[in-house]
Amino acid sequence: MRSFVHIDRTMVRKPVVATISKGGYLQGNAQGGLPSMGGREPPATGQERVVLKKKITLLRGVSIIIGTIIGAGIFISPKGVLQNTGSVGMSLTVWTVCGILSLFGALSYAELGTSIKKSGGHYTYILEVFGPLLAFVRVWVELLIIRPAATAVISLAFGRYILEPFFMPCEIPELAIKLITAVGITLVMVLNSMSVSWSARIQIFLTFCKLTAILIIIVPGVIQLIKGQTQHFKDAFSGKDASIMGLPLAFYYGMYAYAGWFYLNFVTEEVENPEKTIPLAICISMVIVTVGYVLTNVAYFTTISAEELLLSNAVAVTFSERLLGNFSLAVPIFVALSCFGSMNGGVFAVSRLFYVASREGHLPEILSMIHVRKHTPLPAVIVLHPLTMIMLFSGDLYSLLNFLSFARWFFIGLAVAGLIYLRYKRPDMHRPFKVPLFIPALFSFTCFFMVALSLYSDPFSTGIGFVITLTGVPAYYLFVIWDKKPNWFRRLSDKITRTLQIILEVVPEEDCHKL
Repeated sequence: MRSFVHIDRTMVRKPVVATISKGGYLQGNAQGGLPSMGGREPPATGQERVVLKKKITLLRGVSIIIGTIIGAGIFISPKGVLQNTGSVGMSLTVWTVCGILSLFGALSYAELGTSIKKSGGHYTYILEVFGPLLAFVRVWVELLIIRPAATAVISLAFGRYILEPFFMPCEIPELAIKLITAVGITLVMVLNSMSVSWSARIQIFLTFCKLTAILIIIVPGVIQLIKGQTQHFKDAFSGKDASIMGLPLAFYYGMYAYAGWFYLNFVTEEVENPEKTIPLAICISMVIVTVGYVLTNVAYFTTISAEELLLSNAVAVTFSERLLGNFSLAVPIFVALSCFGSMNGGVFAVSRLFYVASREGHLPEILSMIHVRKHTPLPAVIVLHPLTMIMLFSGDLYSLLNFLSFARWFFIGLAVAGLIYLRYKRPDMHRPFKVPLFIPALFSFTCFFMVALSLYSDPFSTGIGFVITLTGVPAYYLFVIWDKKPNWFRRLSDKITRTLQIILEVVPEEDCHKL
């Protein structure tokens, strides 16, 4: 595979055995490597391989999945499903069915993740099955637009709700929200750059905060049911009939709320015993999230009518004000922590996508390098920071996400369809975990149906998103295939890479990813 930009192979691609001395020096062997720091030759002791280590246990895997699925939506505005179903009973049915469909997708990814033991998620599976062009287009739109915009949106929710207790009942200034959001984004990037272990530990803590917040809603709701507060469940399926377009849109909102079950597959190479951990973490997480989502909506309806829920801008706050009194002030804090967990889990996982794409030659080679002491993919983490800041302070984030929402489901459906293709093309492939074929077939059909639905319901936005996605095709031929780049461009890219290596103290990973 040709690289995204030309890199001086004598500097980077020779077998570098970077080592770390007790004095903290960065050094290479005689075959080529990084220049020594400060012109001194460090003592050749305390050597350590520079690789991404397997630090994702079952608990950490569960926290990554739950922590990225549960954001602010279930607490603030879970009304997209109700609005398009027209009744309480049908909305609860859709929440349950969407949970089951998402479990089908997650189980399909469990098979892919245990069969193709490489990090990268969608990108890796599409590359394996459909080749480099489609894989490049996937990572192209993810890096330039989808991930920075998605990170900025969830970070803005964090900024708003972390400040709300200090400004109630006044309106929060937009500048204050953006500034505290920028601080939150920077904190997440620093955390993921410094330590895999600490990032995972904080993710576990934030996941418990999310589940505590959900329990704070579910437990009073169950108590209300025991007291006989079931008036909003009478004739649960009566009300406004769902239209032909309404029900599919309700499923679209529901599936979006469950999105995030695929993030553990982005870090497969860092998972301990992935053949057992990935399927188990996925099953545990999806059961917890599905039960939690359904019971949270049931709890809302014990106190809030369908009409009131549709009018509320913050359903969890409305619910807690009626049942919990002054304790309702804690709800914005829990929502902010929930958003921070989604930010942390998303950056942790998606940085590995960029890392793998760079390793395959689809992104600049600096993104596939690892910090010599911290063993984190530092460049792949921090590359998101300037892009996210640009999105935060300029542009209509929600329009960008709407433009490209179809791309997410198209590529996920394509990856799951690839599982079916591999069953017939490579029947002897080692599959420690195997699902019945109807599971990936039903899920990929659901994904392609949602793509068709978005095209039918909003052809303008989907069309713009399709055009933006197609820009990846000429970019692929320009940056990856075209190898006759001018000499000045090659020299410049070499110099930039060498300089960044020295500043960031990063080196290429040893060839440990060949599984």
